[in-house]
Amino acid sequence: MIIINKSKYLKYKDLKFRCALGKAGIGKKKIEGDNITPKGTYKVVRICYRNDRIKKITSKFKLIKISKNMGWCNDPKNKKYNQMIRLPNKSSHEKLYRKDNIYDLILVLNYNMNPIIKNKGSAIFIHIAKKKFKNTAGCIALKKKELVTLISMISNKTKIKIC
Repeated sequence: MIIINKSKYLKYKDLKFRCALGKAGIGKKKIEGDNITPKGTYKVVRICYRNDRIKKITSKFKLIKISKNMGWCNDPKNKKYNQMIRLPNKSSHEKLYRKDNIYDLILVLNYNMNPIIKNKGSAIFIHIAKKKFKNTAGCIALKKKELVTLISMISNKTKIKIC
């Protein structure tokens, strides 16, 4: 089990990695855009990556290559809320193919997915951290090298506990 807590460290087996969390910390997520990293136990449902930026990656997961037309819907009014979408799209969304590197590698957690509850929050990822581990909008963020290491070790049975 991966453990992520308020100390801003991710622990897995004998590894301990510094991480960034949502601006509002860990807690009960109330609404889309509240900047909270949601407390709970989750699974990784997919891993996406930029194959033009990450060359050596091994994983037990089927890896999905991020293309320029990929996005994640964060518009509660859209029937594709909290799902991957094709761009261009008029609904509010996040682009997965970005100029910066934070989405070069994304672990998608199963937060608010079964069932999807409108406005409860979307796109809870483990992704690459910004400089100085700047806070996220609710995701967990690690150094690129450490995220690549983590991906090589986990399987679809690995649980993520945010507490």
